[in-house]
Amino acid sequence: MTVDSSAARQPRRSAADKAGKTGTGAKSGTASGATGTKRTTRTTRTAAKKSAEPELVQLLTPEGKRVKNAEYDAYVAGITPEDLRGLYRDMVLTRRFDAEATALQRQGELGLWASLLGQEAAQIGSGRATREDDYVFPTYREHGVAWCRGVDPANLLGMFRGVNNGGWDPNSNNFHLYTIVIGSQTLHATGYAMGIAKDGADSAVIAYFGDGASSQGDVAESFTFSAVYNAPVVFFCQNNQWAISEPTEKQTRVPLYQRAQGYGFPGVRVDGNDVLACLAVTKWALERARRGEGPTLVEAFTYRMGAHTTSDDPTRYRADDERAAWEAKDPILRLRRYLEASNHADEGFFAELDTESEALGKRVREVVRAMPDPDHFAIFENVYADGHALVDEERAQFAAYQASFADASEGGH
Repeated sequence: MTVDSSAARQPRRSAADKAGKTGTGAKSGTASGATGTKRTTRTTRTAAKKSAEPELVQLLTPEGKRVKNAEYDAYVAGITPEDLRGLYRDMVLTRRFDAEATALQRQGELGLWASLLGQEAAQIGSGRATREDDYVFPTYREHGVAWCRGVDPANLLGMFRGVNNGGWDPNSNNFHLYTIVIGSQTLHATGYAMGIAKDGADSAVIAYFGDGASSQGDVAESFTFSAVYNAPVVFFCQNNQWAISEPTEKQTRVPLYQRAQGYGFPGVRVDGNDVLACLAVTKWALERARRGEGPTLVEAFTYRMGAHTTSDDPTRYRADDERAAWEAKDPILRLRRYLEASNHADEGFFAELDTESEALGKRVREVVRAMPDPDHFAIFENVYADGHALVDEERAQFAAYQASFADASEGGH
């Protein structure tokens, strides 16, 4: 299903338009002119309201109804009821983990947390579209994708607690460490994709970033290089409509997926709250990459239900009714409605999942609180492959600094 509308801006009024409103004859036709202006205003407002609903690929409506799409149905044609329950389980457990992490930060157990609340379908759908030999480059909010790649949720929290620099081996799951520098991972992904293409590998790369990162120069450079070198990479933009406190309309004058046209590769906008559509579109894009057809930009149009991070207060810049409107499009509720209507899941399934969800939250909480303090000297490891004189000097200075505390304690200071 494609929801018809245009996200283009209203064109500027020409000089002739302006003259028609204020020029000769306005006085004698005041009554009819005013009526015409009112009608024009109403028409403009109606068109603007319609344009607020973007054109996008959708397979599940917010009410949980399955709709057909001639282009993308084939990519989910083989999905079974068990697969659907699996996608639902993924989203529920990912949301539970995310809620627990937010609570841990509020309790002082984590320094910061970037919630994915509301973006579960975009992450689970795209994450489950990847193959084991594909390589994933995340930002710092892709907890659902990490789940799909087999990364233990508890390992994600070490960095946010400050006890390690990531918590997992990227080569074990083909899932790179979280990237805090906005947009830089798209260049890493492009370079990696160019490398595997030269090696003749039958795999693809997917890079995640947000609407805010789309304004970064690194992203523009990665688009250029990937297009010129036909790199097998999928750029997956989760457009949650708010880059910290900045709305998307402050980032771009056109829908983000249309930017791909200027670089010479396809762009697709998908309903980011529809897990089936995200799965189908990402499969399509990854298969293109594996066939040697180059990059694709996927814009998952979704919504950040919570704060940008736990240091942010979205109520200062975002209206409550906006969030309420998006709560009605909740990705988990959408799939549950479809499962229930199709008799693909019963109350026993949902009850069992609730129990599993609580067990996950408890385990995560216990693991985080039991994390040991970090090795103070770990920051000097793996900086250079063969060591470096400056790093050795800095390590020695830091060792002396640490020893000074013990000396002061022994001296009674």
